[in-house]
Amino acid sequence: MFDTYLSGSTEAKIKTLQRKGPVNLDGLKVLERIDEIKMMCDRNNPLYEQISNYSIALYSLGFFDVPDLMEADDLDEIEAADFLKMHFEEVKDFALPSNYMISESNERYLLVIGDPEFPIHFAALINTATNRPFFSKLKFMGSGFDSLKELINEFQVGETISMKDIHLFRKIY
Repeated sequence: MFDTYLSGSTEAKIKTLQRKGPVNLDGLKVLERIDEIKMMCDRNNPLYEQISNYSIALYSLGFFDVPDLMEADDLDEIEAADFLKMHFEEVKDFALPSNYMISESNERYLLVIGDPEFPIHFAALINTATNRPFFSKLKFMGSGFDSLKELINEFQVGETISMKDIHLFRKIY
């Protein structure tokens, strides 16, 4: 489902999105950055795998003022926790927004796995109408889209992850 949003020219993307409703320029830029990330560290061919999952999620959401992924800051878990405190607030009752599409909304959401003071993983919420609404980079698999269940299963190895370890944060404006 995302391929219709993430392939082709920017002009074609805008036309596709406009048919579905109003287009948010910042949201379109997120989709462009996801295209770029997938070219660099896609699950099928992760060329640039050294960058952290925190940096991938935050870069996709537009948090680094850099021309491309290669120049994005690489955050460790302590820096990621600090970034989270400065730029996001937790959504108290964990519930994904219904009918959320990043290209149509001004809101930005970040899924955090683990203690927010020492996060294990960040994933950007992109589209709740799909089976795989989250975009992130997995340690040995590159970047792509996942369901909440897939992400939890990914981090069960060596960790005991439950819903109390899953947090949803909203960008502070």
